[in-house]
Amino acid sequence: MGEPRPPHPVKLFVGMLAGRPEWFDAAERRLARELGPVDLAGEPVPFDVTDYYAPEMGQGLLRKFVACERLVSPGELASIKVATNRIEAELAAELDAPVPRPVNLDPGILDGSKLILATTKDYAHRIYLDRGIYAEVTLIWHKGGWQPTPWTYRDYRSEPYLAFFAAARARYREQRRAT
Repeated sequence: MGEPRPPHPVKLFVGMLAGRPEWFDAAERRLARELGPVDLAGEPVPFDVTDYYAPEMGQGLLRKFVACERLVSPGELASIKVATNRIEAELAAELDAPVPRPVNLDPGILDGSKLILATTKDYAHRIYLDRGIYAEVTLIWHKGGWQPTPWTYRDYRSEPYLAFFAAARARYREQRRAT
């Protein structure tokens, strides 16, 4: 029989969608206050794979990823997703935005072998965590690179995303070696 052990800490990241760069800045400041300093930030890239978010967020969306310096327990993912949902609602009330949802915040975690996204939506490949939050393995590190699963979103298969996640994985491995 196996003995339960505490999990290794993981790298927390947040994928942000917004229509204006200044909304990313507001979200990053709020995330840093709640989740700790950012140690890696990607460049905004056009989010043009779907118009799913257009009714509540508008057109011309951009995606930006940030990774947090502090490593977290994977068991924190559900509470972090609840916190990012709350931050979204607060930003919607505070920002002078012509759309009901100016910022979308999608947290996830990664380690040396997998990247996991948190979501409020259940489906066959998702595991319930807690507090109405589910998780899915979205990418797997295999043969020196991130590999998609059959359910990986199209944008998460793109080169800018994979490059950011490779950099985040490298930073994570540095942090783990230092401990």
